[in-house]
Amino acid sequence: MDKLTENLAELGAGCSLPISLEVIGERWCFMILRASFNGVRHFEDFLSEIGIARNILANRLTRLVEAGIMSRRPCDHDKRKVEYRLTDKGADLLSVIVAIRQWGEKWETGVPSNPVLADAKNRQPISRITLRAHDDRVLGLDDLCWIDETELKNHASGGSHDTADRGDMVVRPLKAIGEPSAA
Repeated sequence: MDKLTENLAELGAGCSLPISLEVIGERWCFMILRASFNGVRHFEDFLSEIGIARNILANRLTRLVEAGIMSRRPCDHDKRKVEYRLTDKGADLLSVIVAIRQWGEKWETGVPSNPVLADAKNRQPISRITLRAHDDRVLGLDDLCWIDETELKNHASGGSHDTADRGDMVVRPLKAIGEPSAA
């Protein structure tokens, strides 16, 4: 294997990124999710909170429900009304929404958003969303590489988790993907 990268030609064949973007990768879905994380549950409240057209809101809510990100059910206090709630699958998108917000604060607006997202226990602002290694080190672009799945399985079946035993693995640093290949 000369070059190890994601097989971009086969992204539709089982890659989680394009599949995920089909479900949530559009502005209104993110705005609906943000509103949901802020407690909005009713159709009319989504309309007024995010300023979305009725037909677009109905379409996006249907997509989010069909994808299992939100549930649709009658309200407890008034069975004639319907409410939309995040499922566990939808709640798992919290770190995605926060990471995008933090990125926008850094690169687009240049200022922190208000209100500030804080830890409910100690009332301190949350830290930046980061990538972490298995030993909790913060990872940057220079710290990442692609490793073929079979290499990982072969090393795992050997029973050793020592990083010294992994030096023979075929890897491609993520940063090198955009640079001319020496291979």
